[in-house]
Order: sequence, then structure tokens, then C-alpha cells
Amino acid sequence: MSMDPNELSKSTLKDDLVSGFLVFLIALPLCLGIAMASGFPPVAGIITAIVGGILGTVLGSARLTIKGPAAGLIVIALGAVTELADPSDPAAGYKRALAVGVVAGGLQIFLALAKAGSLGDAFPPSVVHGMLAAIGVIIVSKQSHTLMGVRPASKEPFELLAEIPHSFASFNPEILFIGAMSLVVLFGLPKLPGKIFKKVPAPMVVVIIAIALEHVFDLEHDHTYSWHGHNYPIGPTYLVQLPGQILNALAFPDFSHITSAVSIKYIVMFTLVGSVESLLSAKAVDQLDPKHRHSNLSRDLLATGVANLVAAGIGGLPMISEIVRSSANINAGAKSRLSNFFHGTFLLLFVALLPGLLHQIPLAALGAMLIYTGLRLASPGEFVKTWRIGPDQLAVFLTTMLVTLMTDLLIGVAAGVVLEVVMHVVRGSPLRGLFKAHAEAHDDESGQRVIRVTRALSFTNYIGLKQQIQSLTAGADAVVLDLEHTSVVDHTVLERLNHLVDEWQRLGRNLSIRGLDSHRPASPHELAARWKRNGG
Repeated sequence: MSMDPNELSKSTLKDDLVSGFLVFLIALPLCLGIAMASGFPPVAGIITAIVGGILGTVLGSARLTIKGPAAGLIVIALGAVTELADPSDPAAGYKRALAVGVVAGGLQIFLALAKAGSLGDAFPPSVVHGMLAAIGVIIVSKQSHTLMGVRPASKEPFELLAEIPHSFASFNPEILFIGAMSLVVLFGLPKLPGKIFKKVPAPMVVVIIAIALEHVFDLEHDHTYSWHGHNYPIGPTYLVQLPGQILNALAFPDFSHITSAVSIKYIVMFTLVGSVESLLSAKAVDQLDPKHRHSNLSRDLLATGVANLVAAGIGGLPMISEIVRSSANINAGAKSRLSNFFHGTFLLLFVALLPGLLHQIPLAALGAMLIYTGLRLASPGEFVKTWRIGPDQLAVFLTTMLVTLMTDLLIGVAAGVVLEVVMHVVRGSPLRGLFKAHAEAHDDESGQRVIRVTRALSFTNYIGLKQQIQSLTAGADAVVLDLEHTSVVDHTVLERLNHLVDEWQRLGRNLSIRGLDSHRPASPHELAARWKRNGG
């Protein structure tokens, strides 16, 4: 295990042990719920978190990130299982999806070795948020029926949403009560006054209450009950289904369909979406790090790829560096990557020693947790936030979201990206100018380094711009980035440059930006896209 000696001490070990335990309490129910929603066996989510916790630490990935299954990959995982299914073999879709995961993990390793850690910089934030909002809608559309104890007839998101009133008219009262109580805890507990309620993991409180209600309603035994003159079935089908021992949960990939068009589609989706989401999460966690340490993102992608390959090879879900659990990890006082290791170890011990307890968790409680997650991904606040950046970004956001809901994730993301490029061309940037940044450097009379950028600045050429800035500013502590002669500067570039300014400041260097006064902004927001006033 590669560790910085400065990271190791008795106090840091204690802090990491405590934070790892608290993250374990949050991760346990979420891993089960995400796996269930993905069409994988529930324990597959825990297998993924165990592998991510242990291997992610050994391979020396980003310090404070927690690796595990994420809601953002549910749609891809479920799509792979569904489209690769075989009616004559119930496990075929799952095992063929594992093969897709193995190949995608291998491609992530390749990307990492090719130093593709900067891939996250090249993705427009509005496309990413639109993609996540679509995933949130899909999660809510599916899990609302689980919350009410009803099996829906529909499969597609819009149809599932339209079917919610019908499910509500025929809900199972005891199951709905468990689900509703879970939602009350998830939304209400963090709002209670007092610091203690902020520190208690709401998902674990949900599990405790749900297991208590499971005993009250006797979900472990098949029976019927009457309520308002109607009879309702109840039994173990409303509980998490697990094998008796963790070794019995291991499953191995079926590569028989790995060259099919469906498999190739999902390999691309797992690799692209998983890598970008993981890299963006790792970058966000770095900004939350109290010590402002920077992760080697290519190395983190390598750790993610290896862990994905291993997890898929033994029956697990795809994983990323997960932002919610990572934030909880930092808030709990984590100091090093050992917290990720401890979180994975606690999960391993729990599943090995107390598997029967997991079987007592009602599916409605897990459905409530997923609905809570989905509503956060597709919250109205995300729409408002994007609108304030500019109507153009809202258009990209909505296009990505709606096309994803109508087709699939890959087409939705592509639609958002294409729309962003089209808008740049309409605003006066030649198409060929969007793929190569052009910058020149000189020192002014005060000895300050000035980087003069021309042509268009877009998400499509930001990585090249960043490399030019690094090479042109070697040895300079004060640098001015002059954007006066650019035709277009998009929101993605301005957001990334804003982060770059903050990074320089933490390193004791000064990077300032000038020359945007002559550009037309898409909105009053400081990070709104800008283009030359006479550029259309």
C-alpha cells in the first residue's frame, strides 16, 4: 500500500477509522438499493464497494474519495442487463453485463495509462447535469412503484411516470407505510435542529426503522391481511434477497455476446460516462479537501479501472469515485485514503458475519433512498441554477435530459454536446477553430507574463489550452490571461479557468483574466458564455 509517511499517525488512523465506519453505515443500504435498481443482485453493490475500498486504497487513488456503486450508472447497468437478457436463462443478462463491465474496466485502465485524467475537463457541465437529471427522473419513475409495493406494467420512463397514479390507487398499505416513513426520515432528519441530527446518517436510521416495521408486519412469512375491506399479500418477496454466504454471491462474466452491437454500446457508455463522472467527482472532492491536496486524476482513473475489472469479474456493479459518500467522508474527519479502505473492510466484515440482517431490509426502504437520490439529481434547483448561467446552458441541459429519457444515455449526451457545438458556430466561431486553442506569451513592462489567446475557446479545445498555459508560464508567478481577441469563450472554459485561478492562488501564484468586456454575455452570471459583440 503506497502511503505518504506524512499521512500516517495515530490520530489520522483514528480519524480514518471513525470516518470509514460512518461511511460504511451510509454505504451499506445505498449499495443494496443501487444494485437492486440496476437489475443486479443486491449483494453485488456491496461486492463493488468492498473491491473499490480495498483496491482503491492499495493502488493509491485520490486521497479522500470513496469508491463504490453510484446512482449515476443505474440506467446503464439496468439497460445492459435488460438488453442482453435471455428469456430461457434468468441470469444471462446479469452475467453478460458483467462481461461488459470487465471490458469497460480494461478500457479505463488504457485511458489512465494514456494520461486521460484530464478527460473530465472536456465535458460541458450542462451536459453532465442534464445527464444526471435524466438519471434522477428514471430512478424516481421506477422506484415510486417499489415504494408502494406495486409491480408496474410499463418499462419506459414517461410511461412509468404516467402509471404512478394507477399504482397509488392500488398500493399495498403496509409497504407504502414503510416507504413513506423512510422518505420522512430522509427528508426530515437533516432539517431537525441540533448538531447530533446532522451527524446521524439518515440512511442507517431508515434501515433501523424499516427492519423494526418488517418485524411488526411480519414480512418474513407469506400471508395476507385486510385493510378497508381489501386483502393484500405480504411476504419475503418485499425483502432484500441474499445468498446465505458471501461466497455464494460471487458470479462470473459470460463473454459469449461481448462482440454484439448491444455489448459494444454499453462498453462505450460504461467507459465514457463512468470515467467522466468519476473524474469530475474526484476533482470536486479535491476542492472539499481541508488541506487542498490535488489528486493525480490519471492514477485515480487507473485505480477505478482495475477495481472495475476485478469487481465485474466476480459479480459486482461498475463503480466510480462517488461524490456523496466522499463528502460524508470528509465531513466525518477523514485524513487519508485509509478511510476508503476501512469503509470497504467494514462492509466485508458485515456481509461475512451478519448476512441474515441484510435479508430483513424491506425493498420499499431502499426504494425510498433511491427516490431521495433521484429527486436530488433532478431537483428544481438544478434547473434554476443552469438558467442563471444562461438560456443556452438550460437548452443544453434540457436537450440532454429529454433526449436521454426518450432514447438512451449515449444519444442524450451526444445530443447535448452537438447542440453546444452548434451554438458556438452560430455565435461566429468557425467549426475547425473549435478544436485547437491558440496562445502566445510575452512579458510586459512590469515583468508580468501575458498569455494572449485568439480564436474560439470551447470545451472541445480546453485541454489543449491548459497544456499551453502550463508550458508558457513555467517559472512565472504572476500571469495575465488575455482573452480580448477570442471570438467565443464558453461556459465550460470559464468554469475551468475559474478553478485554475483558485489552484494557482493556493500554490502562491497569481493568474488573472482580462479582455472579456468586449464580449456579449449570455446572462449576467460571471461564468456565462461570451462571444464577440459583432460576432452574431
